[in-house]
Amino acid sequence: MTAETITTGVGGFSAEERAAMRARADELRAEGRGGAKKADGLQALLDAIAKMTPEDRALAERVHVTVSAAAPDLLPKTWYGMPAYTNADGKVVVAVKNAGKFGQRYTTVEFQDPAHLDDGDLWPVSFALTRWTPEVEASVAGLMRAAVS
Repeated sequence: MTAETITTGVGGFSAEERAAMRARADELRAEGRGGAKKADGLQALLDAIAKMTPEDRALAERVHVTVSAAAPDLLPKTWYGMPAYTNADGKVVVAVKNAGKFGQRYTTVEFQDPAHLDDGDLWPVSFALTRWTPEVEASVAGLMRAAVS
């Protein structure tokens, strides 16, 4: 998959970026406040995966299975229209950014601030996925266990 930058004249955001922001706004409205019906996070995540290209979908499905097994306390949801997993405080720990969403070169697994991956003054928080192998699965599972430790 080749990388392609997509821009428009409207505020510098591409149509895909604007769509992601609208999706996030919809997610926040669905979550609501004080008694408003909460969105079904798992169904939203599965729906987001279903909309991906076949290549991205295959990777995202494997990530979902691995995250669910390695970090069962994380809650599935969508975040800016992407599959994500939150801690008990509702903070996103990890998200899957599919390549097709923004014309990226590859799908990534991206860890956010609540992930416990700190290692000195420099550590990676985003990992590119090009194909799923047993080694990749073991690495993602290990990262997830560390992230929630």
